[in-house]
Amino acid sequence: MKQTVLITGANRGIGLALVEAYLKDNWNVIACCRNPLVASNLEELNEQFDALNIYELDVTNYENVTELAQQLNGTMIHLLINNAGYYGPKGVAFGNTDVDEWRKVLEINTIAPMKITEAFYANVKSAKGTIANMSSAMGSMGENTSGGAYIYRSSKSALNAITKSIAMDGKDDGVKAVALHPGWVQTDMGGPNASIGTAESANGLKTLLDNLNDEKNGGFYDCKGRNLAW
Repeated sequence: MKQTVLITGANRGIGLALVEAYLKDNWNVIACCRNPLVASNLEELNEQFDALNIYELDVTNYENVTELAQQLNGTMIHLLINNAGYYGPKGVAFGNTDVDEWRKVLEINTIAPMKITEAFYANVKSAKGTIANMSSAMGSMGENTSGGAYIYRSSKSALNAITKSIAMDGKDDGVKAVALHPGWVQTDMGGPNASIGTAESANGLKTLLDNLNDEKNGGFYDCKGRNLAW
């Protein structure tokens, strides 16, 4: 039986690269994005692969999330990748944090992955699958050597805490959960000077997830499989 992955933020960057990587490995892919009508890259993949299904999903519209969960009721999801994210304003220094932007970043990066996980948990449980939350080394306390980036860092640190709890709570259901650091990737967020491309990052993350076991459950890993400090 073919396995199924659901990916949010699937229309560009790492999300799009993950869609392509899983399609090439013969998975069924549920690709979610805010506006499929302008997701031309997904449409190109849709013409090549019958196993791709594209759905409209605003991850912070929880009525929309519930509706999609109802639509996919009974569908086994072997892997749920909460990839959609938002950096927020760059260059925010101490003493100049924008509270409204902070709330927005927390909503997208922290609250939305939790609500999506809750909505699709039964689908993942039925497959004894995995929940993969796209975090960042910037959310690590142990890896932080530069300071700053208060808004983005805090959202990913909170996501890491959520991921660890999901991993512990899901054990009895056979559900695993991990936090992922994709690396410094050449995306709109990472910029053109980043060190790796989206395909390299996606393939590295996929290799890690393909080989995930109980021992690695609840961990925080980069795209090269390195275990990161919380």
